Amino acid sequence: MNSGSIEEIKRILAREAEAINSIPVNGNFARVVEMIHEKVHGRGGKIIASGMGKAGHVANHMATTLSSTGTPALFLHPSEAQHGDLGVIRENDVLLVLSNSGKTREILELVQLTHSLHPGIPVVIITGNPDGPLARQSSLVLFTGNPEEICPLGLTPTTSATTMAVIGDVLVVLLMKKIKFTALDYAKRHHGGYLGQKSRESVYENQ
Repeated sequence: MNSGSIEEIKRILAREAEAINSIPVNGNFARVVEMIHEKVHGRGGKIIASGMGKAGHVANHMATTLSSTGTPALFLHPSEAQHGDLGVIRENDVLLVLSNSGKTREILELVQLTHSLHPGIPVVIITGNPDGPLARQSSLVLFTGNPEEICPLGLTPTTSATTMAVIGDVLVVLLMKKIKFTALDYAKRHHGGYLGQKSRESVYENQ
């Protein structure tokens, strides 16, 4: 690898880091955490995370991470929702949707179908377009800052997906602190693998 390639990699990493550092931070983060805590931990609901395409993969990652850290969540594919899977949604759930454009057709339809089934369900959107149609139908908006994609074509979800994932990590950490999630709690949810062993060892060391 020549020095030019190394510099290009550093430039890409710098742009990703800049996008993360430019995520607007406001009171909506705390409001989202309070809403989730009330609905999920107070009323027995869960988070329904959804997105289309690359945003959907990020949403799925968020759902699994939230579930493993004490906040029940699952991923609902917006297309499958139209074929019966919408029935997984209950009245105390929170719909967490991801759409960089803020106008993804499948997500717009999912929100409309969800409100038809359970009119009072709150919607939280993570988006690069805080003024789009999805934001207008949402209870709370978490804005990514709409960073320019590092894709040479300016098209492939790259930097936008990174900022969405980081916002998800922020919510995970804040919720873990909110519910006082412990290593023992973690161990109960991770029986197998390296993380399960590590969490159990942490519990034993603190006894």
